[in-house]
Amino acid sequence: MADNFIFSSESVTEGHPDKVADQISDGVLDAILANDPMGRVACETLVSTGLVVVAGEISTKTSVDIPKIARSIINDIGYTRAKYGFDGETCAVLTAIDEQSGDIAQGVDNAIEVRDDSSIGEEDIAKTGAGDQGMMFGYATNETEEFMPMPIALSHALARQLSKVRKDGTLSYLRPDGKTQVSLRYENRKAVHADTIVVSTQHDTSAALEQIRDDMIKHVITPIVPAELIDKDTRIFVNPTGRFVKGGPAADTGLTGRKIIVDTYGGWVPHGGGAFSGKDPTKVDRSGAYMTRYAAKNIVASGIADECQIQVAYAIGVAEPVSLNVNTFGTGKISEDKIVKLLRECFDFRPAAIIRDLELRKPQYKALAAYGHMGRIDLPELPGWERTDRAEILRKAAGI
Repeated sequence: MADNFIFSSESVTEGHPDKVADQISDGVLDAILANDPMGRVACETLVSTGLVVVAGEISTKTSVDIPKIARSIINDIGYTRAKYGFDGETCAVLTAIDEQSGDIAQGVDNAIEVRDDSSIGEEDIAKTGAGDQGMMFGYATNETEEFMPMPIALSHALARQLSKVRKDGTLSYLRPDGKTQVSLRYENRKAVHADTIVVSTQHDTSAALEQIRDDMIKHVITPIVPAELIDKDTRIFVNPTGRFVKGGPAADTGLTGRKIIVDTYGGWVPHGGGAFSGKDPTKVDRSGAYMTRYAAKNIVASGIADECQIQVAYAIGVAEPVSLNVNTFGTGKISEDKIVKLLRECFDFRPAAIIRDLELRKPQYKALAAYGHMGRIDLPELPGWERTDRAEILRKAAGI
């Protein structure tokens, strides 16, 4: 990436149809983990006009009422009346759930390291293999309080504010579906100007576009975007089609896992392609991405680098990652080879160790299914991967 550029990231509100699907999938996961922390879950959701379909593979000792979970989440989002295009009380909820494949389970339960070496003990850390192959990316930067790229941090903050002013009654004509986008101009890799801000929000038929635009600037944009980034040249688009009455699942089919860039870093760094929602932590799409974020954030918090991107890759049924790669974009105080060595010494990237160290077997995921899985300083309790508890250890080990 050049030193001078414009970069854009987007976010969506909890009423966006894809995010409705994500929240239902993670709501099912949370309900299972609450009573069966060892449950295996791969839960996908589809939402359309008046319809919810929950399908997937679940192996658990508990039972959960999936239709009740789905309806509760839909109502909490704000789809409570048929006139909104979707109603949690009257929509149909269909389920199609099977057990996890035994072929996958045997690789997760007994990693290849154990199967190939009988001298390895029965410790769960050594036994648990990755639930799939693939690569995951984690990233952190000292650009923002969240240790996130500013375009996605501001996009999420705008989306949360849009939901807030709807739910607290400030703007009663708003409806649950909405999208935000922020394009920032960078000079010498520092954000200096908001080039374009986009806010699109579902609304009641009675609201005029001029009123919506004025309210979005006053109640959503101005409280969130730093004043020094906005000037007369900043382009602000509010509902640029001119009308957004029909929204949510009635306007677009929603699917679990279709907002993976919104869920992570807004496109600032690569993405391995795996979604998070509806997957228990033996799936490294989720746990591996959280672990690389945890490691990258601690590297930046330690002062070893201003930016840090980490890639990890796994083979299904194998506990140890097959590769670990670091990029500090020229900001590292020590070499990237040394950082890789530090990571291997200070972090255990085996799936069971990740689950243990980041406390991934507890219900916590529905709250992350909207507004991003990383940088969630808005939550009452930071997720395990957002802690910086190893920064001082890394700083001393690096000798800086």
